[in-house]
Amino acid sequence: MASISRDTRGAAGKAKARRSSRDPLVLGIETSCDECAVAVVEGRPGAATILSNVVWGQADLHTPYGGVVPEIAARAHSRTIDAVAGEALRVAGVDLAEVTHVAATAGPGLLGPLLVGATFGKAVASARGLEFVAVSHLEAHVLSPRLSHGTAWPYAVALLSGGHAQFVAALGPGTYRRLGGTIDDAAGEAFDKTAKLLGLAYPGGPEVERAARGGDASRYAFPTPLASREGCDLSFAGLKTAVRLAAERTAPLSPQDVADICASFQDAVARVLTVKSARALAAFADLAGPPTALAAVGGVAANQVLREALAGVAEAYGTTFVAPPLALCGDNGAMVAYCAIERLAAGLAEGSATRVRSRWPLDEAAAPLLGAGRRGAKA
Repeated sequence: MASISRDTRGAAGKAKARRSSRDPLVLGIETSCDECAVAVVEGRPGAATILSNVVWGQADLHTPYGGVVPEIAARAHSRTIDAVAGEALRVAGVDLAEVTHVAATAGPGLLGPLLVGATFGKAVASARGLEFVAVSHLEAHVLSPRLSHGTAWPYAVALLSGGHAQFVAALGPGTYRRLGGTIDDAAGEAFDKTAKLLGLAYPGGPEVERAARGGDASRYAFPTPLASREGCDLSFAGLKTAVRLAAERTAPLSPQDVADICASFQDAVARVLTVKSARALAAFADLAGPPTALAAVGGVAANQVLREALAGVAEAYGTTFVAPPLALCGDNGAMVAYCAIERLAAGLAEGSATRVRSRWPLDEAAAPLLGAGRRGAKA
């Protein structure tokens, strides 16, 4: 069976006081990939409260395939989203009649799963006469430090997830500048592919981190792609190839071999991010002056080794390091609801006329790093 995780912030005790609040009370829906997530968040920019954050995981459905199968994910979302939304409202102690806005991820992501969440959100909003807010999955991640830590503008962001790897200058609501990004694969994809190659379970990121704890990070001298190239762009395809070649040379692999490869791979990623994040902070300063913080967001930001590496860069630079709690690193509805709160306050909310987009760059003015096509730029 797939699993449901719940994250609350002591909402029940505040129910009566909340009913007199004029702040938005948002139902946030996230279905861009394989997590069906719904949350209830109330508040204003920089001062919001998570009343519930329910995530229905599908790892068991995709494990036999070693990765997410879009059609399976979409079908699973369509079967469970109503129950997950009901659970989010129950945990929050909120009746749907109290909700002021409904928000859902409209992109980027897998088209089928996106359609399920956005259609459900629009239907609920229409039935209740509520305003619907279309949210960018990437913007929701970037804004998550403001939800968890109240991080002040402007701040630098290392956005690291299964499908994205980029450095962003978060300058204000709706104003983001890409400082650098991957020219091929994302960091999370590299973790997942490494896990699959080594026979580890899905999702691969946590499994690689777990195995690496017992490994020797100095055993394999894996490359740090683009580390010597100026700028903040990233590359992980060559590192994946180096891991495959090392595994083939070492085969048959013992458990210790697997642990050593994982540790060496993770160390290489940490070294790349150390170099590139330092350059990103310098680029940020040239663009907008010193940032208030360096934030790590996205699923890969849950990796403790990478967090420590980025925290070291922030300390050396003289700025604060922030990373959301683990429940807000992976895909979740709370960040979607909070993104809607920020957009509403800034007068930037996009409504129900917004169509879902499998590709939706955060900085749409930046030149595509991975090319563009009928669906738009990939990154």
